[in-house]
Amino acid sequence: MKRLIKIGEYETGKLNNICDVAGVLVGHVTVEEGPYHTGVTAILPHSGNMFKEKVVAASFAYNGFGKSIGLMQIEELGSIETPIILTATLNVSKVADGLVSYMLKDNPEICITTGTLNPVVMECNDGAMSNLRDRILGEKEVFEAINNAKGDFLEGNIGAGCGMKCHGFKGGIGSSSRVITIGDKKYTLGVLVNSNFGSSNGHDLVIKGRAMGELIKDYNLKQEEDKGSIIVIVATDAPLDYRQLRRVAKRCEIGIGKTGSYAGNGSGDVMVAFSTANTISHFDEPVEKSIVRFSEDHINKFFKATVEATEEAVLNSMLHSKSVVGRDGVKVKSLNEYKELFSDLLEK
Repeated sequence: MKRLIKIGEYETGKLNNICDVAGVLVGHVTVEEGPYHTGVTAILPHSGNMFKEKVVAASFAYNGFGKSIGLMQIEELGSIETPIILTATLNVSKVADGLVSYMLKDNPEICITTGTLNPVVMECNDGAMSNLRDRILGEKEVFEAINNAKGDFLEGNIGAGCGMKCHGFKGGIGSSSRVITIGDKKYTLGVLVNSNFGSSNGHDLVIKGRAMGELIKDYNLKQEEDKGSIIVIVATDAPLDYRQLRRVAKRCEIGIGKTGSYAGNGSGDVMVAFSTANTISHFDEPVEKSIVRFSEDHINKFFKATVEATEEAVLNSMLHSKSVVGRDGVKVKSLNEYKELFSDLLEK
């Protein structure tokens, strides 16, 4: 897919999305019919059995106005043991139930000869564009999204991003990646966002350093403060440990802020970061296990790559999105309708 906007200095991976991290897969289910503009997005850290081969992970809530499930155990144990599912706020419990069903299907040991399961489900509120009260998403969509997961995917108003708004424009799923070279080694870091934050009419939007608020003259949505959310998933093939991954996750907020966000009171800014370099076996773990740990002397490169990729992923979520008429007949415009204001900043 052609790169739309270049942010920062580091080169991107071949796809410029989170699937540039080898083994990571992403799948969507989108529901666009009648009053519904909603969906599910699944991120699989690898294609194997996530319960049996967990990945090292960390989470961070910069502003905790959110209803995610599973973050407490990530923080306590430093691992993820299911696919990560993104969806709409009131569907979290139903989607988590569906994810449990999916995992039980392939793991008959759970709650019989071994312990329980920690499903990871994260959310943004698409109620402004979709009839969220009907809670139409559940097990069927979870199974379908996971089974749809591939090594490349569409961005914009698709999957969990179908009903999202960002800075008042159509938001949703966006992604970007960075390749980090240290000596003779190359590492990849990828970011995926579900963007649903920012004031309602582009007043605070910044594109590559250009303040857009004073340039957008005819966008007459009622001015509302920032009360949306953003979910950020960071993946890397570098052997970062739990503590290092949490430090990386924190830097996502800098990238978000560079697009004009101030992380408003009602905005859930929640991040999860994982590494595919060291897996944790659920069974037959030795008493002692040697793992490769990344040197802190070079971690600044990962901080910078995270900021760059997050900023670009947010902008991609808007640039890949089309205008949508929401459930009450209100049109949420695509940022592309104002492209003449920033076309010189885009890649040719």
